[in-house]
Amino acid sequence: MNRFMISTRHRPPRIDRLHPGVQPFYFVTFNTRARARLLADPGVHAAFRQFCLRAGDHGAAVGRYVIMPNHIHVFVMMPREGLRLEAWVKSLKSVLGKVLAEHGAAKPHWQEGFFDHLLRSGESYGEKWDYVRLNPVRAGLVSHADDWPFQGEVAPIRF
Repeated sequence: MNRFMISTRHRPPRIDRLHPGVQPFYFVTFNTRARARLLADPGVHAAFRQFCLRAGDHGAAVGRYVIMPNHIHVFVMMPREGLRLEAWVKSLKSVLGKVLAEHGAAKPHWQEGFFDHLLRSGESYGEKWDYVRLNPVRAGLVSHADDWPFQGEVAPIRF
């Protein structure tokens, strides 16, 4: 890996050039290891919400989310300085991993890494949310998206 890649891999320099003064807003997805169905659980959901409620203490804001049995989709606005998305996701996985361990799930719990997409407009947020909220329906878990109990919005984010 060259020096440029090492120094910029956590937040590409184009963000500040293209969106000066704007907090980065991401659509993030991460999976359980081997797609194990561990996450659609009230205890995991409660720990997730509690962690996300405290995001504001670090300058981040969590919007909408869907917890599927084997992956999580979450929209998060990160501070321009300080806390990085990678550290936030790592902390979230750690907190949820403790709950999974308490429930008897063997480690490792998580697939390495995560997917993130920088959202560029309110329309993009709405389009992504429309897709994400229908995941439980497409997976045959519920007939109507609103019936899935492991979803919600932590804080309204106007983008």
